[in-house]
Amino acid sequence: MILTYLTTNELAIRIKYKPKTIRESLVGKVLFEGRHFIRPFGQRKMLFIWENIKEDLDATTDKQLEIPMANGGVCYG
Repeated sequence: MILTYLTTNELAIRIKYKPKTIRESLVGKVLFEGRHFIRPFGQRKMLFIWENIKEDLDATTDKQLEIPMANGGVCYG
């Protein structure tokens, strides 16, 4: 499988967040090293793995549309 590596600025354009928000708010909380990004050659620069991020975004989007009901069912809002 060929992976697409993105810089912080390239990722910001794709997910419509500011690069600073990605670095300060998302990395370490929802974007994890080894799954969503790597630090090549042990440097500070991060390269984000687009396929893994997109997979997790799609899974999150599907879950957000489901509203759990008291009887155990789900309402799709």
